[in-house]
Amino acid sequence: MIFTLGINHHSAPLAIRERVAFNAEKLHQALADLTRTRPVKEVAILSTCNRTEIYCAAETPDVVIDWLTQYHQVAHGDLAPYLYTHDQPETIRHAFRVASGLDSMVIGEPQILGQMKDAVRVAEESGTLGTQLHKLFQRSFSVAKEVRSTTAIGANIVSMAAAGVHLAERIFESIDSQRVLFIGAGEMIELCAAHFCARQPKQVTVANRTIERGRLLAERFNGAAIRLDDLGDHLPHHDIVVSCTASPLPIIGLGMVERAVKARRHRPIFMVDLAVPRDIEEEVGELDDVFLYTVDDLAQVVESGLESRQAAVVEAEGIIAGRVQEFLGWLASRETVPVIRSLRDSAERMRRHEVEHAMKLLAKGEAPEKVLEHLSHRLTNKLLHAPTQALNLAEGEERSELQSAASRLFHLHSTD
Repeated sequence: MIFTLGINHHSAPLAIRERVAFNAEKLHQALADLTRTRPVKEVAILSTCNRTEIYCAAETPDVVIDWLTQYHQVAHGDLAPYLYTHDQPETIRHAFRVASGLDSMVIGEPQILGQMKDAVRVAEESGTLGTQLHKLFQRSFSVAKEVRSTTAIGANIVSMAAAGVHLAERIFESIDSQRVLFIGAGEMIELCAAHFCARQPKQVTVANRTIERGRLLAERFNGAAIRLDDLGDHLPHHDIVVSCTASPLPIIGLGMVERAVKARRHRPIFMVDLAVPRDIEEEVGELDDVFLYTVDDLAQVVESGLESRQAAVVEAEGIIAGRVQEFLGWLASRETVPVIRSLRDSAERMRRHEVEHAMKLLAKGEAPEKVLEHLSHRLTNKLLHAPTQALNLAEGEERSELQSAASRLFHLHSTD
């Protein structure tokens, strides 16, 4: 039985996600510990800043939940309200959606696909990825490729954060060579950081009134944190500025930006003000070399892309639904493998026994034609003995079911 359990940005706040995150350097050790101490046949762990998920082939998820709480020393009661567990069909659907970017904070973002591939690689290296999970993840990667190649998922803008990235890419040829400054550390800035950092900028800085909270966000994206009071000193060193605080008054004034532009020798600076009331004085937008966008500006970009993105998501969900049924069919066919193997083993034993018997008769000088005839009769009788006996002993509905099964298995046709 395949299942998955975990928490993500939909189900749990950052404070909880941090407590059950797995360090990449210790992931091999964690996989080994789980399979050694619990009755788990196959396992892979996907741990990112937005989710910790354990994919397993085991009898029950309870033993894995117990291990997770003990491994991270988290009380079960603290984790339970945020933990989700998916049964086999839903696990397949969930894996396909995650790989395709439909379950991400940034809908359609491609980064999660690479993270899933890393999780699979670590599980393979640890020897914990068996036939079922290997097939599940390979099919997930295939579905993700199909979704991205046949739908417009990821191509349109459906959030303020995505709109900010879109507009920034109009100003700068590539974000990966720019320095980004985030002002604030709330949910909106967290979402913006996820979008911008998916483009792998050259430098990331978080300015916040509370340095500890700013540092927590910055570390998630390999960035640095500064105090809000030091904003004036750091502003000239950043090409992109995204601000969203709860300040009742602007925190970036015209004079501060004028000094920054002069220090930058008039290199362009892109600014996004998502705060209401504004964090950046309106007059800043009138400066040369400053490109300032407000919430209303971004809303227009979002509106233009929403309809087409919704259609792409619906289309992607349809693709995933079909591929889930195909994978369930594959799993069902796997259930017959032990029976088929046992049937073949039994027939092979009979064959070897009868060949040995025939060889002894030939050694005694029996005519080959007679030995072959004898061999064929004995082998036929042995192969048909068990099914014939079952048909003879069956009664009522069982007999009808066995007769129907025998007709299908042996391609029998009525003589009536």
